[in-house]
Amino acid sequence: MKLFKATAYENLADFVYGKALYPVTLKNGMSIGGGTMYPEINFTLPEMLITKEAMPEVLRNYTEIVTGICERARELAVPGFVAEIETLPPMTENPAWGIEVCKTVVDIIKENEAKYGIKGAVRITPNDIREGKELEHMWRGRHWEAMLKTFEGCAKTGADFMSIESVGGKEVHDEAVMYCDIAKSIFALSVLGCTDMNKLWPEIVKIADKNGIIAAGDTACGFANTAMVMAEKNYIPKVFASTVRVISAVRSVVAVENGAKGPHKDCGYEGVYVKAITGTPISMEGKTAACAHLSPVGNIAACMADLWSNESVQNIRLLGGMAPTVSFEQLTYDCRLMNEATKKGQSLLMRDLYADSDSRLNPQAYVLRPNVVLEISKEIVKEDGYYPRAKKAAALALAHMEKGYKNGDLELDDRELTWLENLNEAIDALPADTEAFTAQIMGECEKLDPKKYDM
Repeated sequence: MKLFKATAYENLADFVYGKALYPVTLKNGMSIGGGTMYPEINFTLPEMLITKEAMPEVLRNYTEIVTGICERARELAVPGFVAEIETLPPMTENPAWGIEVCKTVVDIIKENEAKYGIKGAVRITPNDIREGKELEHMWRGRHWEAMLKTFEGCAKTGADFMSIESVGGKEVHDEAVMYCDIAKSIFALSVLGCTDMNKLWPEIVKIADKNGIIAAGDTACGFANTAMVMAEKNYIPKVFASTVRVISAVRSVVAVENGAKGPHKDCGYEGVYVKAITGTPISMEGKTAACAHLSPVGNIAACMADLWSNESVQNIRLLGGMAPTVSFEQLTYDCRLMNEATKKGQSLLMRDLYADSDSRLNPQAYVLRPNVVLEISKEIVKEDGYYPRAKKAAALALAHMEKGYKNGDLELDDRELTWLENLNEAIDALPADTEAFTAQIMGECEKLDPKKYDM
């Protein structure tokens, strides 16, 4: 394992979209983080049951989606693109189905590249099915085995990247979000989540290395994005969701510690912290993800991106065409603009415009500001251990939001200010020792079965 004791980036001027300190270069020459922004299109099925009998229709949909994207890529002279397949639960529970979907997408993109020279790559993201009453154990049993079999089979079909939105600790974190319990959030992400990542990611990296492909990264989508969406609906405070976002970076870096090389996956907005600490490229989503969920970070999410994504869109017909093709066009034009700014030496101006347009209006955007990200990241890595890092991340997030408000750089209403104070008090009251913290929290987690984590 590689433990990060210092940030990869030192200077803010080097921390910008399209460029990563450690780019990922594919066999076809695409270099993610090598200076060019590429679109990453993510898509899913229209509403339908996924059964053995329905698989011909499932494959027809994926064929239609990817064929339309490839055609539009040629028409728009796209220099390259990434297509992400997020398998739906039945496709991981039945690995052969997910593998066949992956093969269908890979074959079309490779054929398009061979015929027309449009470079393409495929990211496969098996759905983490390790949830529910039927789960035997996090690291053994049919759910675990089905996931690894899906990874293995998709790697053999020619996928370029492997990612996952892993769920270790999610049963506790869902409760933490519901009650705005920052201690449980830290426990779920740093104790349960990091433990799970250290079990899962060596297996993913092993499969990737054996098949000559790239283990890309993990995201805390089920944790931090759940909080973000709840905050956007005014169910929970925005400062709580913002704090969770920064804490989640501690967990997501663990994939890179275990050998992941990037690009970090789009729905993990904590990817900006992962990039700051590790130097690996990241995929991000913002305004172009409105087809999947609303957010307060539509522009600022692009500041440090190396791939620009849409989260996911169903294969339904819009006035302009099928939705995945429409979404791909939107991503392409965003990337064109960013690449043009880079060519003209204006990438830093573009980055700062993205940041300034969002960060004042919402704390969830403010904690994604390049300067805030880099300052917090430099302090997080000084701590030893996941729990101390998570605790420090929470304290720093709150301190920066408070500073931003006092300086007039961040708008917070009275409710948010009250919660800012409450969360600070909760963090200050936490034990310094991981074992003492774990013993304190374990008995409060109603949905946690410790035996499934060997605890």
